[in-house]
Amino acid sequence: EDGSEEICIGSIDDLNKEIQKSIDASFMPQNFELNDLHRPFVDDVILVSSTGKKMFREPDLIDVWFDSGAMPYAQHHFPFENKEEFETSFPADFIAEGVDQTRGWFFTLHAIAVMLMDSVAYKNVISNGLVLDKNGNKMSKRLGNGVDPFATIAKYGADATRWYMISNASPWDNLKFNEEGLDEVRRKFFGTLYNTYSFFALYANIDGFKYAEADIDLKKRPEIDRWILSLLNTLSQEVDGFYADFEPTKAARAIQDFVDAHLSNWYVRLSRRRFWKGDYSEDKLSAYQTLYTCLVTIAKLMSPVAPFFAERLFGDLNSITQKETVESVHLTEFPTYHNYLVDKDLEER
Repeated sequence: EDGSEEICIGSIDDLNKEIQKSIDASFMPQNFELNDLHRPFVDDVILVSSTGKKMFREPDLIDVWFDSGAMPYAQHHFPFENKEEFETSFPADFIAEGVDQTRGWFFTLHAIAVMLMDSVAYKNVISNGLVLDKNGNKMSKRLGNGVDPFATIAKYGADATRWYMISNASPWDNLKFNEEGLDEVRRKFFGTLYNTYSFFALYANIDGFKYAEADIDLKKRPEIDRWILSLLNTLSQEVDGFYADFEPTKAARAIQDFVDAHLSNWYVRLSRRRFWKGDYSEDKLSAYQTLYTCLVTIAKLMSPVAPFFAERLFGDLNSITQKETVESVHLTEFPTYHNYLVDKDLEER
């Protein structure tokens, strides 16, 4: 009553025990039941202090973001149970939210973690930028320059929309949304990759290629195969590093550049006759194996950003060859870097 004593309730059980003490001290009615912890119901609770005085609830409310800040513990009902599950996910590797959460969620996560665990709550954080109109103005109903995301996804697809937004600006930068740019991504990247797959599938079906033969030795493969495989492995290493550093924009751009500049414009274009010619020779088999490897690796590399397209591409390839024992690209091992496949001198020619 006089502010000389405080008590912090840690659980519903603790609160009920304190209520019973208050009932025994005749501060609360015998038939009192607290069925709702929110105001105004909790305001009716009167507790008894260690010196026998009445204690009333603090009238001010804590910032509601502390509810969200308690998420790492509340989701597992920690520390009352699920200790192992909690420890595997705390502190979080990565979180993302708008810049307005600097004093909200970002702060309360750390504040509670330091208070309870003497630890940070997360290791990496990205403050998302805004999506602006093509002229750099903030989207608003008043200006009538808003874009309906559902209509955009229905027209261009979720993967093309996501790829456009990630590849055009880093997540922490503002993005000037231009539908023409989205259409260009759909045509130039996804269209090019689909056409490359269609070219492969057309001739692979004609020749009955199922990747049943042993891999052609690297030394026996033509220089152009060794060149694209070297670039592919360099790409895998770069993309893996970009994802690890939370740089999805750099990863998407690297994949897109490989598909457009190297795989489609150079490798497929210069290797067309190897697929056309009639004999199922070692050279033709090398071309099939090389292009297949490129396509299935690209499906894995792009899967975090374009999960639906990657799943379809991987599924269509693997359904014929059964090279992978899993049904989904999202269950495969991420591409690994093989140093023996890399020839920097050949890449730079």
